Amino acid sequence: MKPRGSIKMARSERALLVQVVYGKRDKGEAADSLLELERLADTAGAVVVGGITQRRDRPTGAFLIGDGKLEEVQMACREAKADLVIFDNDLSSVQVNNLDLALGIKVIDRTELILQIFAIRALSAESQIQVELAQLQYLISRIPASEKQQRFHGGIGMRGPGESPLQLRNAPMRKRIRDLKKKLEAIRERRERTRVRRPWPAVCLVGYTNAGKSTLLNALASADAYVDDRLFATLDTKTRLVKPAGGRAVLLTDTVGFIRHLPHGLIASFRSTLDVAADADLLLVVADAGHPRVADHLQVVKETLAEIGASNVPFLLVFNKCDLVPPPVLEFLKAEHPGAVAISALRKEGLAELKNVIAVRATFVRADARGAASAKDPEEKEGRKEGRPSGID
Repeated sequence: MKPRGSIKMARSERALLVQVVYGKRDKGEAADSLLELERLADTAGAVVVGGITQRRDRPTGAFLIGDGKLEEVQMACREAKADLVIFDNDLSSVQVNNLDLALGIKVIDRTELILQIFAIRALSAESQIQVELAQLQYLISRIPASEKQQRFHGGIGMRGPGESPLQLRNAPMRKRIRDLKKKLEAIRERRERTRVRRPWPAVCLVGYTNAGKSTLLNALASADAYVDDRLFATLDTKTRLVKPAGGRAVLLTDTVGFIRHLPHGLIASFRSTLDVAADADLLLVVADAGHPRVADHLQVVKETLAEIGASNVPFLLVFNKCDLVPPPVLEFLKAEHPGAVAISALRKEGLAELKNVIAVRATFVRADARGAASAKDPEEKEGRKEGRPSGID
């Protein structure tokens, strides 16, 4: 039997969306989050049959929603013939169990939905390892507190309080988590050895999911990155060499997109992939200029970059899909973000200017970083003269 969180949704599943909005949360942001949840459900293969929102000062411990709203959800499930309920909020294991029993159908939260999408989209061996690790860590977090379970106490020659049934059952999962972490650490170390030997500046595409990063990679480098108008179309990194006219070549890498409330377990599991951004010489922060909540998306990107240790990496803001944006809106965005470059990756508009800016910024940043490193370590600089290995190319 497959564990919860790893089962891919069947196309026939009919999903009802439920959202609880707390306190003074912005109505526009909440509505956009629910719309985003609908797109996530579509990406996972579910058919959305309705949505219910409740405003509360605080959640309830048993069901998250109130008793009256629970009855409304029950009725909506029957009328829409739903066989799946997806909450836009994170649910505890107790809440999931209570809702499963009360509604009589499968209940998942936003985190589990994203994990399922990642399981569907993961293609490379590395991304599959990362997704499996995130799923197992999510499942382990659902294990009840061990002190509340009956324990098998040890006999003669056995020490300690013993092991609970769930601990015994999940011991192989914990071992698998350790093994997966070792594999990812080996991948990270191998990538680090390659990074220090690279002869070109490294530029990394980051941004909110579905901002057009893969389309931009294809346009700049004539790559064959998979493109789809769905969230999280790309999970695997893809690197290509880009040669601006009259400028120095750079390595351009596409990465997994960010999203609000991205599960921390996923960020930790994808650390070896996201280290590409933290180690880059320049970040291209790609944003959908036509999205009404583009400012919120940029804030999510900023927070995620800080979480992966990339907040201090120099960046260039790129507004994509500008062919779909009215001129006054585009002028406002440029005024709000001086130095940003406006392009349309799909129509290949503004790419020449972007290439020139990338060539100048990436080369300058890399040269500046090398100079700073050499100034901090004069012995290393002297070691180069004597032919000793320095670790910095």
